[in-house]
Amino acid sequence: MSGGGGVPARPVPALSARGARIAAGVPGLLDGGFALYVADPFDRERNPEGVVNLGTSENRLCFDLIEERVTLCMIVVVVWLPHSSVLNLNHRGGGVSVKEHLFCFFQITVMNGCCAVFATLSTVLCDPGGDFPWKGTVCSCCILQLQFGVTAVSHCWFFFFQGIRVRVLVLINPNNPLGDIYPAQLLKECLEFAHRHELHVIMDEIYMLSVYDDTTFTSVLSLDSLPDLERTHFMWGFSKDFGMSGIRVGVLYTRNHEIQKAVNQLAVFHSCPGPVQHILTQVLKDRDWLDNVFFPTNKKRLKEAQNLLVDGLADIGIPVLKSSGGLFVWADFRKFLKSQTFEAELELWQKLLDKKLLISPGKAFYCHEPGWFRLVFSDSVDKIYLCKLVLLLIHHVVACKLWKTLALQIMCSNLPIPSQLARALLALV
Repeated sequence: MSGGGGVPARPVPALSARGARIAAGVPGLLDGGFALYVADPFDRERNPEGVVNLGTSENRLCFDLIEERVTLCMIVVVVWLPHSSVLNLNHRGGGVSVKEHLFCFFQITVMNGCCAVFATLSTVLCDPGGDFPWKGTVCSCCILQLQFGVTAVSHCWFFFFQGIRVRVLVLINPNNPLGDIYPAQLLKECLEFAHRHELHVIMDEIYMLSVYDDTTFTSVLSLDSLPDLERTHFMWGFSKDFGMSGIRVGVLYTRNHEIQKAVNQLAVFHSCPGPVQHILTQVLKDRDWLDNVFFPTNKKRLKEAQNLLVDGLADIGIPVLKSSGGLFVWADFRKFLKSQTFEAELELWQKLLDKKLLISPGKAFYCHEPGWFRLVFSDSVDKIYLCKLVLLLIHHVVACKLWKTLALQIMCSNLPIPSQLARALLALV
């Protein structure tokens, strides 16, 4: 019913029910820290007191190489733009696109980033409310590699008894946040598990070229056979391996024609600009530069930066999980927690933030054990300076914690040490 003049009797809400639920959602754990960084970013020359960001997984180590190569391609585009079909190029074709040079023997879908790929796949594979894409590498990131079968089954049954049908298993290889690589046999076991339980598998291999050790990386695309061709889907993007986080291009490969048909209907809303595809096509065509300049240089710089951070952390008593790929290390801060709780983990994280260092706590990755943090080592070409700064900040915070622990132990002990001394130690914290 309406009032006079056709005005609704009751105000119409601005949002749909779904929109209202989204708006009322709790911000992500990392959002607050990232907001502080955006408001006050570190810059060695212009803002040396700003927040150092080792929380965002971005590779800046080869910006010099990428900038030079992309600039050359952009000049070519500008010169030939009036005479080319670049402006008409989209995900459906219309000229020479990134498809033809990335996986020339695959039928792939190109979208504006892997987030778009994942969101679109989730839309066509899962129904709202009842289905769930389970990220096996996230729900139990610290024990998945050792006990995949038991862990996976227990999580699937847990969701089942909550009335949630698990439909998709998401595997990230190389792993985020651990930085390790699935051995070929474990990868096959994961795929067999998904096949037995009729789960789709989304293989996220966005760090597949960011492998800096001699560990063999096995792509799902290189396996001789797959347990379930129709339910195995591959995604990759340029943001990590090429250090192009701002150039939003992600690709999907699937052998399931029905899924590809459904995805392509939505891909029109996530298409990539023609000039961007054209520039990336020129980069991919230059195999000599990729194989002899970019890839070996990127691998070398990643390893150097990783060694600097790992060795520096070891010097102040912080071990890390051995890793071979990705842009980060998984570091063990457990002995610096006041208590082995996630509350203590977040308190330590906040103290580091207060000292202008942004890293990622394990709770943000659903780690089952408090005290683990992810630190990105590929943030800056000026690796030595940045590493020293980071270690100085970490050492200051954990040293304060050690002083406080020592003082509390002294106050609670029967040692003949004046309480004034213990209070003086506490005052230094």
